[in-house]
Amino acid sequence: MGRVEGKVAIVTGAAQGLGEAFARRLVEEGAKVVMTDIDEVKGYAAAKEIGDSALFLKHDVSNESQWIKIVNDAEAIFGSVSILINNAGVVTYSPIEMLEMTDFQNVININQIGVMLGMKIVFPSMKRAGGGAIINISSSAGLIGSPGLLAYVATKFAVRGMTKTAAIEFAPFNIRVNSIHPGMFDTRLSSPTPESAETLKSHLAHTLTGRLGETVELANVVLMLASDEVRFATGAEFVIDGGDTCQ
Repeated sequence: MGRVEGKVAIVTGAAQGLGEAFARRLVEEGAKVVMTDIDEVKGYAAAKEIGDSALFLKHDVSNESQWIKIVNDAEAIFGSVSILINNAGVVTYSPIEMLEMTDFQNVININQIGVMLGMKIVFPSMKRAGGGAIINISSSAGLIGSPGLLAYVATKFAVRGMTKTAAIEFAPFNIRVNSIHPGMFDTRLSSPTPESAETLKSHLAHTLTGRLGETVELANVVLMLASDEVRFATGAEFVIDGGDTCQ
């Protein structure tokens, strides 16, 4: 207990799945957590279940004014923010020749612009806190190509690069920025659809462990990076994909 005691965190995409697991793990170790998502019903229910140290706020991560409100509310309720988990994300499955521009732009708005806005808007609060940790959830698809996932791959590669640039700019202010590159985890994003079945089957076939990851396994990596235990790590890529990118 207490690995992030007294810290204030914002976790996006936290109504369910990985984001909810991150929020729950941070609260277990002493943090106050603002959970954000566009899904109000699941978000409020998740925060209520986690307890008084968790607060849910509705949030479109592609909207700058909403980001400003989220950070202001977090500061007013819990204090200066010292942890940001940019987790919110969407995926669209389509071969390039059939990819709709509206779908491509939507993935960019959430997966890439949302991460940029989060880092930009939280920066002053983290400076007031005396430092902090930003953890950007990229993907194994931010390291290798994947057919049918052009938009998703593009944004996850972008998150990887933005993380390194932010790490350089924020280092003088004692703010660490790292990216995590998950493989396939047991969440709704990994539930097969007619469009995604082949892609998911291919990734699972390359996973050395032969299984999907469990959300708590990734939440433990997030906790480690959010804590002061690895203060020498910044601008780094942490891969947890069951060996998917080994071959």
